[in-house]
Amino acid sequence: MLFLRADLAELQAYSTHTYPDLPDSLDRLDANESYYDLPPELKQKLAWFYQQQMATNRYPDAGQGELKQLLAGYVNYSANLNVPIDAAHISLGNGSDELIRSLLMATCLGGNGSIVVAEPTFSMYGILARTLGIPVHRIDRSPQNWEMNLQAAQDVLQRDPTVRVVFVVHPNSPTGNPLTEAEIQWLADIPQSVLVVIDEAYFEYCQHSLVERLDKHPNWLILRTFSKALRLAGHRVGYAIADPELIMALEKMRLPYNLPTMSQAAARLVLQHHDQLINLDEVCTEREYLYQKFRGLPGVQVWPSAANFFYLRCLGDYKAIVQAMARHGTLIRHTGGGLRITIGDRSANQRTLERLALVLKAHS
Repeated sequence: MLFLRADLAELQAYSTHTYPDLPDSLDRLDANESYYDLPPELKQKLAWFYQQQMATNRYPDAGQGELKQLLAGYVNYSANLNVPIDAAHISLGNGSDELIRSLLMATCLGGNGSIVVAEPTFSMYGILARTLGIPVHRIDRSPQNWEMNLQAAQDVLQRDPTVRVVFVVHPNSPTGNPLTEAEIQWLADIPQSVLVVIDEAYFEYCQHSLVERLDKHPNWLILRTFSKALRLAGHRVGYAIADPELIMALEKMRLPYNLPTMSQAAARLVLQHHDQLINLDEVCTEREYLYQKFRGLPGVQVWPSAANFFYLRCLGDYKAIVQAMARHGTLIRHTGGGLRITIGDRSANQRTLERLALVLKAHS
C-alpha cells in the first residue's frame, strides 16, 4: 500500500506465543506476571462495583484524580522521601507501554532525537521507537554480570547530540540484575538536556527504588506498573513519577479516557490492599530455592535475580526447548539470547525443574 511508510515493512508486530492445542492448566511462566490472581474477596468487590456503581454508558474519570491521590500515598509509603510525591508528580497510562510511547512522542518526533538502550532489555523501548521512526542506539552489557557498558554509553552521548532519552530497567528484564552504584552515578551525571527513564516494573520484588532521588534530578522519570506484584496485568495500568513539569508534558500527550473505569476501580482497590497482595517473603523464598536448583542443572548458566523471574542460558535450540516445555505443560520465554522463567509457587517451580531437566537432556 503506497500510503504506508516504507520502513514499516522492516518491522514485526509485537506478538506473544499462543498454544491453542494445549490445556488451560498450563504453568504460565513466560510473561513475568504475578503467579497469583486476586483473592476471591477482592474480585467480589470489583464485581459489586461493576453491578452496583459503574455506569457503562459514561466515560471514565478523565483526570483520574482519586486514583492519583491513592497512588501518591502508596509511593510515599514505600519510600523515604525528602519531598513527598503528590498527584502532580504522577501520570497514568494504559500499561507502561502507553507512557513509553508518549515519552518518545514528547521528546524525539520529527527527527529531533534518538534514544539509548542497553541490551538485552525490555524490547518495547526499541520497538516503539522504531514504529515512530526514532533512531535507537544499542549498547551492550557484560555477559558475566549484565552490567551496562558505561564507556560505550558515554561514547554515544558524546558522539551524538541528538540523544534525548536513555532507558534503563531496575532490575533489568530479562536478566534480573539491579542497577549498580556505578550505573546510578552515571545516570546522575547525564546532562539535564537528556531524559533518563528508570523502569521500576519489578521494584516491589527488588525493594530498592530511585524515586527518593527525583527531587535532585528533574530530568529523571520513574516508570512503574500494576501488572506485576499488584496482580493487575489484565487491567493494563502503568504510571510515571516525575517532576510536575515533565508530568504535565505527558498529560498533554495522553489520550482522553485512556484508562477504563473498571481498570481505575481495580487499581484503587489493590492500592487499598497492597500489603495483602505483595507476597514478597514467598517470592524471595522461592527465588532462592529456584536459583540453587537451576545452578545444579548440567549445562545451565543462571544469574542471581532481584525480580520475579530468572534468566538462563544453556546448550541447545532455545526455540525447540520452549516448545518442548510447553508440551510438558510449562510456558517459558526465549528472549535476549536466553530463557526467561517466571517464579511460581513451590509446586509450579518443582514442575519447572523436573520438566526442564527432561527437556535439556533430550535436546543436549
